[in-house]
Amino acid sequence: MKVERNSPLLTNIRYYYERAYRKKSWRFGLIGFGLLFHVLVALKYFLGGTRTDDSHWREEFIKSGQAEALKEKLKKQEIKKNEYLGIVKTPTQIENDTEKLFKSELTKTVEQLKKIHYQEKGTEPDTYLKATLAAIGTWPGFILSIILAWPMYIYLLILSLPTLHYIVNRLVMMLFVIVGVTVIVFTLLYLSPSDPAVNILGDQATDAQYEAFRQLHGLNDPYLVQLGRTIKGIFAFDLGNAYQGNEQVVATIMRRFPVTLRLTIMALTLSLSVALPAGIYAAVKANSTFDNLFMLIALIGISIPSFWQGLIFILNFSINLGWLPATYSTSNSLSLLMPAVVLGTGLMASVARMTRSSTLEVINEDYILTARAKGLSHTRVILRHAVPNALIPIVTVVGLQFGGMLGGSSVTEKVFNINGIGSYIVDKQFIPDIPSVMGGVIYIAIILSVVNMFIDVMYSFLDPRIRSRIQKGRG
Repeated sequence: MKVERNSPLLTNIRYYYERAYRKKSWRFGLIGFGLLFHVLVALKYFLGGTRTDDSHWREEFIKSGQAEALKEKLKKQEIKKNEYLGIVKTPTQIENDTEKLFKSELTKTVEQLKKIHYQEKGTEPDTYLKATLAAIGTWPGFILSIILAWPMYIYLLILSLPTLHYIVNRLVMMLFVIVGVTVIVFTLLYLSPSDPAVNILGDQATDAQYEAFRQLHGLNDPYLVQLGRTIKGIFAFDLGNAYQGNEQVVATIMRRFPVTLRLTIMALTLSLSVALPAGIYAAVKANSTFDNLFMLIALIGISIPSFWQGLIFILNFSINLGWLPATYSTSNSLSLLMPAVVLGTGLMASVARMTRSSTLEVINEDYILTARAKGLSHTRVILRHAVPNALIPIVTVVGLQFGGMLGGSSVTEKVFNINGIGSYIVDKQFIPDIPSVMGGVIYIAIILSVVNMFIDVMYSFLDPRIRSRIQKGRG
């Protein structure tokens, strides 16, 4: 089969395919995603007469008389070894040991003969990989492979782009995390002594009503059947209906998600707009009056309970001054201001302290002294050289806090009567409404996994060393 050497596209595909095939962990993916195409290549390779057969080289070696000489040499070595070690063996045992050694040496000798032969001819032995590369090295073979094995090329594209490969790996890991969390939480709820039928229907219901409730929601099914149904529902985006209210769990979560997202983004924006400049300035003016005052305020911000802060805000800004509404209203955008400040206070204090600590550590590094020695302005040294290198721990804190807030800030939502994710999960836990609790747990697992993946990708943009590791496939 003639390979299209002049086609850059086919050349690149052959290169990336060969590189992926030589890694065993990737080889199974190539074969699995292109199974039908590989079946055709394998039939041609094994039945078409192009396969390299070691029996030919073995027969040539035996006919040359070298095999008998090798066997006799090995037999003498075995006898001398036994005599030296004082081991007594029968002639039959010696023959058996010699035969084992001979088979091993014959295999090595045949491989060596093949290697020498192909080196002298300047060619490569016919292998399955070579047959596959020849098949996709021509336009007809390439088009046929796309028709039969288009998922294989999507898989190959992912492997050829390191960043995309890294993201897909993290997504696959995220699936395992979600399934693992689901199994653990479902098992704990299943083993719980509380009876959902009694919790929902109350003590006044009859036994027939309890049994009808259990039958309706599949609570009489075996453990594995219920668990399988829950895991299947994750991938089908159908976690069933809540026991209380009979609402679809996924639809309820998606309906409450926008307000939680708006609250989180608003709190994050307010926090970062204050915390980053204040933390950087406190690091630059270390041990000054501003720095000491700043550290005190940050410590107070971390220590304040959010429910107490929310009640104080409502008492002062809503009841006494009448500036802001006390509870959330979809028709009043200002009603999110107090909840955002309350929710962002802890984040503001944490980010500000981390920014100060990280920046203070960086500005004492040697490369900062070098930048100053070059005559750069103080502002440029701080903003261009110090702050970018101090961002990684800051991004970590922000990401974790952001994921936690997206998971639902139950206390803040309860104080300000916000129908968000946090209040929903808390309300359903006390019943307990198993489908709703499972939906909330799965939602939190997905949010935290996605946010953590986004943080890791952000690292590659902030730190060239991490970006280089990902590009080399070691991320």
